[in-house]
Amino acid sequence: MYSRKFKISDYVNGDFEEINALWESTGVNGAHRGDDAGVIDETIKTGGKLIVLRNINNEIIGTSWLTNDGRRIYLHHFCVRPDYQGKGLGKLLAAESLKFAKKQGKQIKLEVHKDNLTAIELYKKGGFKYLGDYLVFIKRDFMKTVLLFSFQFFLLYSVAQDFQQERLKSHITYLASDSLAGRKAGEPGDRLAADYIVEHFRKTGLKLLFENGYQYFDIISDVQLGKDNYLEIDTFIAKPGQDFIPYSFSENSELTAEAVFAGYGFDIKTDSIIWFDYDGLEVKDKWVIALRGDPEPDNPDSKFAEFSNERTKALVAKDKGAAGLLLVTGIKLNNDDELVNLFFDKITTGSGIPVINITRKVANIILKQHDSITIEQLEEKLNKEHKPCSFQLRTLINAKTEIIKTTKKTQNIIGIIQGADSVFKNEYIVLGAHYDHLGMGGKGSGSRNPDTLAVHNGADDNASGTAAIIEIAYKIAANKSKPNRSIIFAAFGAEEMGLLGSKHFVKNSPVKSSQIKAMFNFDMLGRMNSQTNALTIGGTGTFKQADSILNASAAGKSLKFVFSPEGYGPSDHATFYTENIPVLFLTTGPHEDYHTFNDDPEKVNYDGIEQIISFSGDLVSGIANMDKPLTFQEAGSKFRAEGRHSLKITLGIIPGFGEQDGNGLMVDGVKKGGRAEAGGIKKGDKIIAIDGKPVTNIYDYMYRLKKLSVGQTITVDIIRNGEKIVLIIQL
Repeated sequence: MYSRKFKISDYVNGDFEEINALWESTGVNGAHRGDDAGVIDETIKTGGKLIVLRNINNEIIGTSWLTNDGRRIYLHHFCVRPDYQGKGLGKLLAAESLKFAKKQGKQIKLEVHKDNLTAIELYKKGGFKYLGDYLVFIKRDFMKTVLLFSFQFFLLYSVAQDFQQERLKSHITYLASDSLAGRKAGEPGDRLAADYIVEHFRKTGLKLLFENGYQYFDIISDVQLGKDNYLEIDTFIAKPGQDFIPYSFSENSELTAEAVFAGYGFDIKTDSIIWFDYDGLEVKDKWVIALRGDPEPDNPDSKFAEFSNERTKALVAKDKGAAGLLLVTGIKLNNDDELVNLFFDKITTGSGIPVINITRKVANIILKQHDSITIEQLEEKLNKEHKPCSFQLRTLINAKTEIIKTTKKTQNIIGIIQGADSVFKNEYIVLGAHYDHLGMGGKGSGSRNPDTLAVHNGADDNASGTAAIIEIAYKIAANKSKPNRSIIFAAFGAEEMGLLGSKHFVKNSPVKSSQIKAMFNFDMLGRMNSQTNALTIGGTGTFKQADSILNASAAGKSLKFVFSPEGYGPSDHATFYTENIPVLFLTTGPHEDYHTFNDDPEKVNYDGIEQIISFSGDLVSGIANMDKPLTFQEAGSKFRAEGRHSLKITLGIIPGFGEQDGNGLMVDGVKKGGRAEAGGIKKGDKIIAIDGKPVTNIYDYMYRLKKLSVGQTITVDIIRNGEKIVLIIQL
C-alpha cells in the first residue's frame, strides 16, 4: 500500500535489526527491554501485527506494533523517525492501526505519556477517548522479583462504544486515507475503495448484484505522448515536448503541406462581432497557424471568450478544409514561451485533424520567409486593431502526431435489499453516492489547485456520502421489519469524470427504469455548520407528494432544512431525473476545501452525518412503505448550460454528456415544448449533423448552435434505430 513516496507493509523476520535501531533512536525501547524478534513472532502468531513504514529508499522510518490478548488490541511501539516527523506519517500509521483493529472486531487500547501532547492530539483525532489518570505498574524481571513502580502518569485511551459513529469514522478515514491516493477512477486506490464498499455491503446482508457486487465499465483515464511524433520545417527538426506537443484531442495522422497564418482562427458573426480570419485564404489541405486565446487576454469577460476554445478553433479549421492546425501562445497570453500541458479533457472524441501546440520560437521559424515578421508583432497588431490579419505562407511543414489513450476499468458497486411485499418488491428505490475523487489532482483533474500535485483525499467529497449509504444499509438491514419496496444501494464510480458511473448504471440497470420509483443521492454530507445544522435537499419539486412527506419527516428534527425544487444538478441524481424518476439530493454544500488537497477526515462533522443518516434512513423506509409510489413531475431544465456565455439558440435537448463515441451526439432527453420536440427529435436519437455540418461530439454541437439565428430553418441529421433521418427544424 503506497502513500506518495512511502510504503506500508507487514513485518518480516529480516526487519528486526533495522526496527530495533529505530526503536532505540526514538526512545520507545527495544531488545534490551525484552522486545526482541522472538517476542514479535509470538505476538503475530497470536493475532497481532507489526506495521512497518518505509521511504522511497526502502528504509524503515516508522512502526506500529499491535498485540492481541483475545479481548482487545494493544497499540505500542508507535513511532516515526525524527527526520520524517511532521509530515503526516503518524496519521497514516494510525489509520492503518485502526483499520486492523476494526477488522479484528475489537477495541484498541494504548498508553501515552502525559507530556507527549503531539501523540495525544493524534490519538484524539483518531477517535480515542481519555479514560483518566492511571498509575502503571509492571514487573519485567521475574528472576529478581523486583516490582517496578512508575510514578509517571499515563493517559489511557479506548475506542468509544458508539459503534455507528466509530464505524462511520473508520469508513471515511479509510476511504480518504493517503493510501488510496485520492480514489481516481481506474487507479489502484479506486479499486481498494470499491473492495471496501463491497465488503461492507456483504456484511450488511445486501444481495450483491452483477459480478459479486461489481458492475464494471471502461473509461479513458489518461492520454500520453506516443513515440512517433515529429515536426520538421526545412532543415529544422523540432523536439516533441520541448518545441511542440499535440493536443489530447488531436487526430493521429501524418501531414506534409504548406501553411497559412489565420490570426486567431475566428469565423464569427454575431450582433456584436464580425471577424472572419479565413476570408480570402486558400486553406484546403494545408496547415493553419493561429494564435491561442483571443485579442482581449486581460479581459475575463471578453466577448470573444466563447470562440477562443482550442477545440472550437480546430473545428473551424476543419470546416474550412484545413488538414491540420498549429496553435501558438502569444506573449500577451503567456510571457513564457511554454507549451500547454498534455491532459485528457474528459471528452473521448477527437478533432478529425492533427492539432499541435508550437512554441513562439517554432512559429517564428515558419514565419521568417514572410517579410521577417514575428508572431509577437502579429499578436500586437491583432490585439490593437481588432481585425483579421491573415496571409499565405510557402513554408513546407512535415509533421506526425501520435497520442496514446489509456483505457482503464472501473466499477459501480451495487447491492439490494429485497422488498417484503409480494407486489411492491418489484418497485425500487435507489440510494446512491459516488465514491471516486480526483486522485493526485493536477491539470484537467477538476482540482481547484491544478498546479499542485498532492493526494486529494476527498473526505467530504464524497467519502462522507459513501459512508452514509453504507450506514443506512446497516440501519435498514438490521430492522427485522423489511421495507415493502426493494432498495438498491449504489456506490457510483467515475462521477468526477462526468457522471459516468450513474449513466452506465441507468443504461445497464438490473431493473427497468420505469420500476425505479425514487432516487436518493448523497454527495458531500461532511461539513454541516454546527451553528445552523443546515441540510440542503434538492429535487423537492420532482414529485407531487414532496411537501407533505418532507414536512412530516422534518418535524421535531434538530436539522434545519433548505429545500430546492430543481431536479437537475452537478451530481448523479441528474442522470435519474432525465429518466423521469423523482430524485432527492442531500448535501451540506461546498466549502473552501472543495476539490482541493485539504478535504481531510479531521475536518468532517461526524455528528452532523449521523443526524443525516438517522433522518434519511427513516425517510427512505417511509417512502419504501407507502401505499402508492411517488408521482413524478418536472422541476426545471434537464440539462446544464455549457460554456461561459448562454446560447442565443437552443434546440431543447438533453445532450449525452460523457458518453460519446465520436460519431455524433446522443440525445438523452427532449424538453417538452422545445424546438427539438416540435421538429421530431426523440430521446435516443444521435445527432450527426446540423445544417449540413458534421456533429461528432458536444463541442461540435455547441459550436454549430452558435452559428444559428432566430427565424432560420435548419436541417438536423440523426440516426434512429440504425437509420439516417433528416429533420427540418424552425428556429
